Amino acid sequence: MIDLYTAPTPNGFKVSIALEELGLAYEVHPIDIRTGEQFAPEFLRISPNNKIPAIVDREGPGGALALFESGAILVYLADKTGRLLATGGRARYTALSWLFFQVGHIGPMLGQAHHFRDYAPEKILYAIDRYTNEAKRLYGVVDGRLTESEYLAGDEYTVADIASVPWLLGAEQHGVDLTHFPHVQRWMATLNSRPAVQRGLAVPPRSETPLDARAREVLFGKAQHQRRPVA
Repeated sequence: MIDLYTAPTPNGFKVSIALEELGLAYEVHPIDIRTGEQFAPEFLRISPNNKIPAIVDREGPGGALALFESGAILVYLADKTGRLLATGGRARYTALSWLFFQVGHIGPMLGQAHHFRDYAPEKILYAIDRYTNEAKRLYGVVDGRLTESEYLAGDEYTVADIASVPWLLGAEQHGVDLTHFPHVQRWMATLNSRPAVQRGLAVPPRSETPLDARAREVLFGKAQHQRRPVA
């Protein structure tokens, strides 16, 4: 059994989709990041960076294993089951390249685009233009790749696709018109038709906590920058 600590965000959906695809038994522990549950000492013992998702595999190597960082979790789950990531050779490293492209570029840059377009308390045109243009560039990189292969790592569906699709579903939030990226549209339609993707995108249910001043402070204010000892 795997304990999944998550919230309804693109990074959280990456792991729930993978668990559904792999058919692994898991128990969901929703973390309400709008009220500050991510700062609780018991969660910090699992995820020292106070971010979701995180897992505890009760049957990990050598006993219970806690992991944080969605990319590392995806590699672990793939290696645990021998699926969604080649065990070696060219196919493995191609998939890892595209997985790390998501972790290092798609996630951070599209997250900034969404933040400055929708959440920032003031409209900073420089930031909006910078990150919107970078979002369009990244969608273009993915579209270019998908002109030559069915999936990001080639002809096989892998953790690289699972990592990327929850982020690219938010094109409107990133200021991106998907009609300019037909290969991304084709790939997204293929992935969205998968039952495991549909189930994973519903885990956990959307938060009912409003994005009020308190939630904004927790997500974007001083609460994020406090130093918290791990008990």
